Amino acid sequence: MKRIAVLTSGGDASGMNAAVRAVTRSALAQGWEVFGVRNGYAGLLADAFEPLAARDVGGIIQRGGTILGSARCPQFAEPAGRAQALAHLAAHGIDALVVVGGNGSQSGSASLAREGFPVVGVPSTIDNDLYGNDVSIGADTAINVTLEAIDRLRTTASSHHRAFLVETMGRNCGYIALMAGIGGGAEVIAIPESEVEAPEVAERLRAAYRRGKSHALVVVAEGAKHGVQALLKLYGEQRASIGFDLRLTRLGHVVRGGVPSAVDRVLATRLGAAAVDSLAGNRHGVLVGMQRGEITATSLSEITGRMRPADTALVELARVLAM
Repeated sequence: MKRIAVLTSGGDASGMNAAVRAVTRSALAQGWEVFGVRNGYAGLLADAFEPLAARDVGGIIQRGGTILGSARCPQFAEPAGRAQALAHLAAHGIDALVVVGGNGSQSGSASLAREGFPVVGVPSTIDNDLYGNDVSIGADTAINVTLEAIDRLRTTASSHHRAFLVETMGRNCGYIALMAGIGGGAEVIAIPESEVEAPEVAERLRAAYRRGKSHALVVVAEGAKHGVQALLKLYGEQRASIGFDLRLTRLGHVVRGGVPSAVDRVLATRLGAAAVDSLAGNRHGVLVGMQRGEITATSLSEITGRMRPADTALVELARVLAM
């Protein structure tokens, strides 16, 4: 192994830069050359490679997003696109690739591995839904950003005796809504893995009002089937009986941004270094992850096409505690 490349792919997540830094400096410590690929898999097809030295990744551990950039690349899903990517990797003499990203990104990694190219995946997704991994880079920061918003809304809700409907990111996985909802003491949490229909939400709000609560919070993942529109429609029909005045806040992409937490910085650093250690040990075609506090390696073929759902038992815990 003499020369490797690193790219970031998929949705940005706080801590990606810390991972790029760790990959770069760990590889340089091995005596290897390192190249960064601009804009994910699109950069592989566009031949957007640039050398990375230790100073090139200095001062980025605290920055959100990714200095390498990320972009959609549907062409990479086609054999011709991957052939072009492999040709560019060969032209630069790249011996292996580290891919920092989530489910779709690691499916791309698995495709390269099947075609015989050495690749190691590093899990980075705010949804925290990758198999072979307990906690992904970016998830902790996203939860804390969401939780800060919930705490601020609770202050206003209590002052005005209102209920707030908070929609947060989570198209297919409700991890962020679940964790932030529990941490924020929400009365109702609705996620794709554990749907709550609008009439039940309304009844829980009525019950909270009857118990004398000064405010209430409903946290909904954007991918929940019975989402904010259904809830607002029913509220409009039953407003008088619910008691609380209801307001909607959509957090949107603000959840993905921001300064990475200490947890994400350390996790990204450990996983980035572990990716290089894996390549140094001639172990590739794997996702390096954190499971039960230990660094592990899981075959990319085992995680492709699978999604690790949020723990629905915690939804019931939140319901019990919202009295």
